[in-house]
Amino acid sequence: MDVRLTDAEALALRMTSLLLREHPRGRPDTVAGVVEWFGAMQAQDMASGLWSLGVRLPGATVADVQAALERREALRTWPMRGTVHLVPARDARWMLAVTGVRALAGVQSRRAALGLTEAEADRAADVLGAALAGGGRLTRAGCLTTLTAAGIDTTGQRGYHLLWYASQRGVTCIAPHVGTEQTFALLDEWAPDPHRPDRDEALGILALRYFRSHGPCTRQDFAGWTGLTATDAKRAIAVAGDDLATVRVGETEAVLDAALLDAPRQPLDDVLALPGFDEYLLGYKDRALMLDPAHKQAVVPGGNGVFQSTVVRGGRVVGTWKRTMGRTRVGVTVRPLVDVDRAPVEAALGGYARFVGLPPKLSWPD
Repeated sequence: MDVRLTDAEALALRMTSLLLREHPRGRPDTVAGVVEWFGAMQAQDMASGLWSLGVRLPGATVADVQAALERREALRTWPMRGTVHLVPARDARWMLAVTGVRALAGVQSRRAALGLTEAEADRAADVLGAALAGGGRLTRAGCLTTLTAAGIDTTGQRGYHLLWYASQRGVTCIAPHVGTEQTFALLDEWAPDPHRPDRDEALGILALRYFRSHGPCTRQDFAGWTGLTATDAKRAIAVAGDDLATVRVGETEAVLDAALLDAPRQPLDDVLALPGFDEYLLGYKDRALMLDPAHKQAVVPGGNGVFQSTVVRGGRVVGTWKRTMGRTRVGVTVRPLVDVDRAPVEAALGGYARFVGLPPKLSWPD
């Protein structure tokens, strides 16, 4: 079946895949369900990660999401591209083996620059493993103190690298915050019943979950998201088989969940307030459907990889917003990039305020 989509139709379907609109399969209604739907969700910034879940779980509060993470419905680690994601607990180990291992392959030069040897990095992982055994949980500072006490130098960027390496090796994972502090735990204890697919099955799972949650998009988007080689990306799509379908967006071949072929494709004028680090933008190599190139500098100032929170209308970025958490209210500053109607924007930001449980104080600088 030769299915051709306009850019507007493709964007409408993409917003459905991202669980930012109703889905013909029905939307997951738990943290575990949302994270499994995506396979992995950007979570390098914890506040963004919490709202990425909250915006897809209408009515949920930040306390609800935090409680689900304490129940281990998902955990954080570095499964691919050296970047922290939320992943299903049972899938963390095989994801590290299939995609995370590529980050380890290129680590020698970084380690040399830090003055570390592989033996020192392995020893640090062993020290952390012993310290966390038996249900232990340490803050980042506690981990560094433990390493220092064992005679391991953690100054400069060495400490971060050693914490990353221990998780990349599958010894530790990032547990939920205690207060404002990141904590670490043993992966074996937080995911005691890991799924163990063979490599082909794992590739197929990655492809199915990525295109189900991001499609329609390209094989290059998928390879960029996972860090897989072009050969592995192609193989993954083949393994997923008839669960995926191929369409054309303009002259570009794209892939999506086959169930989405019957979903509504009409453009909507809905308004959303999304976190900066969200699959909506970071899940794609090519972001042209969502982001006008003229607005890229406003969303990623200086191209430094730090994404601003976005106001999205009809699937397109139309502004940015920044929040300041106070004790009695949350301040939100909105910076439109095009002319916008303030009422729906303020309603969307009101949803975020309800999520964090504080009344909003909105400002629109001239």
